[in-house]
Amino acid sequence: MKKLVHEFELTPAQQAEVESCAAALGITQTTAGILYARGMVTAEQMRAFLHPSRQHFLSPFLMKGMKEAAELLRQAKAEEWRVALFGDYDADGIGALAVLSRALKMFGIEPYLYVPERSEGYGMSIAALDKIFDEFMPDLIVTVDCGISNAEEVAYAQEQGAYVIVTDHHELPDTLPDCITVNPKFSDDYPYDNLCGAGVAFKLATALLGERAEELIDFAALSTVADSVPLLGENRDIVAEGLRRIEKHPRPAFSALLGKSGEVTAQTLAFTIAPRINAAGRMGDAHAALDLFTTDSREAIDALAEKLNLYNTERQHACDELYAQAVACIRSEGAFEPVVMLAAEHWNAGFVGIVAARIAEEFSRPALLFVRRGEMLRGSARSVEGVNIFEALKACSEYIEEFGGHAQAAGVNVRADKFDDLKRALGEYIASHYSRDDLAAKLYVVGEGEDHMRVAHELDLLEPFGIGNRRPLFTMEAGGLEANPVKPLSPHLSMHAGGLDLMYFGGAKDLKFLRSDLKKTLVYEYNLSTFRGREYLKGFVRAVLPAGRRGGVPEIFENTLLALRGTPVSPDATTEELNAFLQERREACAYGTCAVCYDVATLSAFPSVAGLPVDVFRLSSGDCENVVLVAPDPGCDLSGYRDLVFLDTPPANALKTGGASVRVNASCSARGRLTALSTVREDLLAVYHAMRTQGGRVTGESYAEAAKSCDGLGFSEEEFIFALAVFDELGLASLKDGRLQLARGKKTELTASALYRAVSALKEE
Repeated sequence: MKKLVHEFELTPAQQAEVESCAAALGITQTTAGILYARGMVTAEQMRAFLHPSRQHFLSPFLMKGMKEAAELLRQAKAEEWRVALFGDYDADGIGALAVLSRALKMFGIEPYLYVPERSEGYGMSIAALDKIFDEFMPDLIVTVDCGISNAEEVAYAQEQGAYVIVTDHHELPDTLPDCITVNPKFSDDYPYDNLCGAGVAFKLATALLGERAEELIDFAALSTVADSVPLLGENRDIVAEGLRRIEKHPRPAFSALLGKSGEVTAQTLAFTIAPRINAAGRMGDAHAALDLFTTDSREAIDALAEKLNLYNTERQHACDELYAQAVACIRSEGAFEPVVMLAAEHWNAGFVGIVAARIAEEFSRPALLFVRRGEMLRGSARSVEGVNIFEALKACSEYIEEFGGHAQAAGVNVRADKFDDLKRALGEYIASHYSRDDLAAKLYVVGEGEDHMRVAHELDLLEPFGIGNRRPLFTMEAGGLEANPVKPLSPHLSMHAGGLDLMYFGGAKDLKFLRSDLKKTLVYEYNLSTFRGREYLKGFVRAVLPAGRRGGVPEIFENTLLALRGTPVSPDATTEELNAFLQERREACAYGTCAVCYDVATLSAFPSVAGLPVDVFRLSSGDCENVVLVAPDPGCDLSGYRDLVFLDTPPANALKTGGASVRVNASCSARGRLTALSTVREDLLAVYHAMRTQGGRVTGESYAEAAKSCDGLGFSEEEFIFALAVFDELGLASLKDGRLQLARGKKTELTASALYRAVSALKEE
């Protein structure tokens, strides 16, 4: 379950500063508070953030090594040296090659371009350098988006008679190349260290060309978004200017990939263009992406764009298949460690990074996926926001042959016989250096929205959104909501709450919870759109979370009743024993234990579960974190858990438990509300008679909804739900298309209903 975290909590002094900035800029305190929390603490800083521009670009010559790199390139031009560019196969590397190759042509140098295929591995290699020297014999090699970890390869190139300039943005290794090196991570006068590889290439282009380099800023913007670097500081200015250029002067290559996408935003670059560029490298044809970005032939551009579109479709199918295989492995092994590590021989090395990212998000912990090649495992690591995977790998480097990257992503090579050692060491490092809170999936929220339309307009000024500048999320508290599918059988829901129309894409899974009277928190973002000249504001729901406890909810009773359709259980432990067991399990591991109760009041007897996330009806996450689940839906899948603990004796076990160890409380029962039901024939017939005479009042998709819709037709909601469930089993009544349907002339016995027999048996115990 995702944890709600408030983006900011201001002291009185800070609140006064926010109010002052809001007044000076004419914006709401909500927007000013968001900016303040994101590092803009003065009105001038906020103004600069709200109006990103080339005017905020930093001088490239503040960066260590930039002056020397520009001077050597001027010498190369004057003396007509042969210059080779060495890049990387991802969207950042391809964008960096596009920027610097075009900049050098504008400068007067016709470079030779080399991009390795993924099968050659990341970064420079002796084999790749041999190819370059065989084909071109360069006097100077310039790397983009790589090279900082290639001290040995740089020395080899120098031994062959070439000068080398390394431009990179990855974390600095212990041993640096002995050449001119440009990297914003160095301690120097350059105040911003989060540029991507293409961003560094753009700064070198600016050092050579001045303002003329801004013709290339669209490539730098794409790579900045694609490489998931923070969209703050100079990155924000680069992306904003790049988007303006794409809007006004779209490059044919971009237009070919965008198709009819309409408005181009940072999200458009991230989810439309970048995946297609990356797909080429993942499919073993990085040159297709490089050719697309370096040719000006319209015919060639159209053909290459079509090829990249096909690659992307193939990549999506292949990733889905690999993901399914990886998740099956995780479920089989159990997801109970603070790191996920998997390896297989048949996986495609081009896809493991994408799948590792999906797994890291789903399981809320770092994930490393490897492909075996003989005795070597080559893999990709992806992390969650709170864990620096580069530092973790560095701490475990004794088990690693080679690695490089940054806080959230890295490439890793390890010998097969060291795989288990690395997994153990990483798990121990993460467990000792990070808390459970660091690993928890989080939703960062601003708070409750104010003046919806005004705030929504102001938030448009915070674009482009992305890493480091997340789209603000807001919350509202709600009880039962009239949530409905947007059309029959649609998985998407619409509703109205808090003075705002809401859309919940894929929200059908939460329909029961939304309609229930349980108190809940809606997490949403604002969305402004224009249709036929009219402006519309909606809230897009991103999550629905329990916000309070209440036991007398019809949906909880319905699930308690329907649990009777499961396998009978035998109580085997006391409340005291289960408290001790749960406490021991929580202290031993943050994953693998699910505590279930059908009566919310039961939780007060279990201090051992205090602080655990609480889900209602179904699990909101598949990450196997320790959790409390209240009144689970019949058939709820808990098979990924190691231990399943019923805090109160359930009517029966209607859950999918797989190989989990199951323990059941003998001291506290959830059956009391069932044994209080009347099984007297005349009492149930009275409910049936009311249904025959007042059935038009009964609507709903479930027994609980039907009971609420008509106030139980004068009976208690629990009596009504029980009777309707029994009549449904007997074929006497049903809920069809949200309406009560009664069968006419059918005769049967109450004992033909399994639920009736089960409740009767409970009453006799």
